[in-house]
Amino acid sequence: MRRLAAMLLCPALLHAAPPRMLDDAELSRVEARDGIGFAAHIVVNDPNLAGALSDSRLSLGFHDGSTPRYIVLRNVRGTIDMFALGIDVKSRPDGGGDYLAITLPAHLRYANFGFESMSVQNDPHGAVSGNLGSVNINGNLQMQGELRVWAH
Repeated sequence: MRRLAAMLLCPALLHAAPPRMLDDAELSRVEARDGIGFAAHIVVNDPNLAGALSDSRLSLGFHDGSTPRYIVLRNVRGTIDMFALGIDVKSRPDGGGDYLAITLPAHLRYANFGFESMSVQNDPHGAVSGNLGSVNINGNLQMQGELRVWAH
């Protein structure tokens, strides 16, 4: 049955017009249904894996006058599941042009997401004192709405 369907479609595909470039006016009339949607399963430093790191670091550097300082997060880890972050191009209702609409993810799930300790220090490779605490997030977050971006 599949071969029959493929044989019936082949002549139609062979006679299809080749792709062509669209000018700006033609491109502005192209419409999509729902834009692009993203879902993600993100795992950072999974402690369940063999050989998991016991001293991983994320360092963010900045200057305090002439002295460099670093925010150091030790053992960043956890899991984030995100569903339906969307990107679409829409037209303003007043006819003022198009804008990029980024819809907030409808569902976020965090599992043991956070870091073991945080400190501000001069040496990003030095011992982490953990003087600013730790974070561990477990739970679900539901959002609605969109971020709109347009050019001037």
